[in-house]
Amino acid sequence: MPAKDRSKSSLFGRFLSVLGPGLITGAADDDPSGIATYSQTGAQFGYGQLWIAMFTLPLMTAIQEACARIGLVTGKGIVAVVKDHYGAKIAIGTVLLVLIANTINIGADIGAMAAAAELILPINFVAATLTFTAVILILEIFTSYRVYSRVLKWLALALLSYVVTVFIVPQPWGEILRATFVPHIEFNFAFLFIITGVIGTTISPYMFFWEASEEVEEERERHMLDAGKPKISAADVGRMRFDNFFGMLSSNVTTWCIIVATATVLHKAGVTNIATSADAAKALEPLVHTFPHAGYIAKLIFAVGIIGLGLLAVPVLSGSASYAVSEAFNWRASLSYKLERAHGFYGVITIATLVGLLINFVGIDPIKALIVTAVINGVVAVPLIFLIGRIANNSDIMGEYKSGPVSNVLVGVAFILMGAAAVGTFVSSFMK
Repeated sequence: MPAKDRSKSSLFGRFLSVLGPGLITGAADDDPSGIATYSQTGAQFGYGQLWIAMFTLPLMTAIQEACARIGLVTGKGIVAVVKDHYGAKIAIGTVLLVLIANTINIGADIGAMAAAAELILPINFVAATLTFTAVILILEIFTSYRVYSRVLKWLALALLSYVVTVFIVPQPWGEILRATFVPHIEFNFAFLFIITGVIGTTISPYMFFWEASEEVEEERERHMLDAGKPKISAADVGRMRFDNFFGMLSSNVTTWCIIVATATVLHKAGVTNIATSADAAKALEPLVHTFPHAGYIAKLIFAVGIIGLGLLAVPVLSGSASYAVSEAFNWRASLSYKLERAHGFYGVITIATLVGLLINFVGIDPIKALIVTAVINGVVAVPLIFLIGRIANNSDIMGEYKSGPVSNVLVGVAFILMGAAAVGTFVSSFMK
């Protein structure tokens, strides 16, 4: 291989080696709940909420970086840090918040995966939910998540179909650019409900706990822990920041493309309410309009994306909940442990996934459940962001790596914005 080609290969290899918890967290952020919520806002409000994708990028990046830094610097997950420094009661309260939000999200994602499978396979909804639940639990408990996630990240490439759709469909680029950078707000229940969902599915509680705990997993794998205390350098922090930013940027670019694609294809065609997975899949039909049976191919692409991202996101949801519970009760908590070494950890994963499965049998529509889940995430995230901001800025906990002024401002803005959206949704519900 010529020296120039070896240099390029080496550079790309180093780039891939830097990516880890941040990239996986960003990919899991565009889970079925996210796709459904972004699709609904594009269909219902056109480009009206497109600015959220740009506005949330620095806020999301700052919050996730604070979470990752907490894990990297302390060698512990967020709940363990809360328990050590703020007491068991606040730790238990934190666990309850993430358990409620994650379990509902798991159920909604499993339901969406089953509904997507029905688009392309002659399979019963109940059979599909049971199959996906069994596959997820078997793979998460008996397979290395690191190996499992590598396979699923290729399925997540189906999301690129939205990116391609944006650029093959004629777009009013002037209107789109204006909507991207100039905020548009309507003070009514429908608008505030969806915008809370968009923010909530973008800045989600499960991501906070997952990325912090995965930084600790990385430290274990790289033998960076000495008697439980991490040995880190400025280079480690720099690696974490790059990985985190790349993951969050990828997530928000995808968000922007989903909203643009659904606004252009669905909203402009008069489709303003996405009631089924088939409705959402229509946004991809322009991508395959030159082929016979374009409708089926669009459904196939949509289904592969939903199923692939669901298979990636559900273990993140159940895993982050289990990290939180295990840290609160001092159980062994690591996806690198075998089942016999971490009964409690894998027990919580199993229970959270099965309870989520049961949610699908209470008569809730999968698409509506996804959007409601996003709104719940938006509400639950508010107190958690406040707590994360306090920890990340505490020099007794973080030492020289505590949050700087820019991080503090961005986390504070996110707390105020999400709190205002949640309150606005609640108030407007009584005024509609």
